[in-house]
Amino acid sequence: MNTPHRRLRQESHSFNDRGGVTVFVAVCVVALIGIIGVAVDGGGKMRAVERADHIAGEAARAGGQAIDPAKAISGEAVVVAPQDAVAAAQAYLRSVGATGTVSVLGDGKTLTVHVTDTYDTKFLPVVGIGSMPVAGHGTATLLHGVTAPE
Repeated sequence: MNTPHRRLRQESHSFNDRGGVTVFVAVCVVALIGIIGVAVDGGGKMRAVERADHIAGEAARAGGQAIDPAKAISGEAVVVAPQDAVAAAQAYLRSVGATGTVSVLGDGKTLTVHVTDTYDTKFLPVVGIGSMPVAGHGTATLLHGVTAPE
């Protein structure tokens, strides 16, 4: 027998369940956007690190071409002219809009470049992370009189 009191209780029970799925979906959507944001910005930072490594390697190669002509012509040694090598590597960094440090090891045959940059995030500013630091490094070593393996 359906009494008015029983019908009212059933309707009130179904009324309390309304909107439950909406809250669940909203929470899932926010979590999904967060996961996508971390994936996008993580991938973006990895690409920025690869770019910094590439730039550092190219700057090291550019500096490695600044061979000391006096020592090379006399046959004394094939080494870089330290100031010229640093200037050439820094010029390359400036030409691509990067900043970094350049050093020549004491033997004059190894040039090391460290590049610093930042990656501007796309999704993470929502949680207060507007940029992430990026660093890359490259080394060039002069090889003279070395033959390639057959």
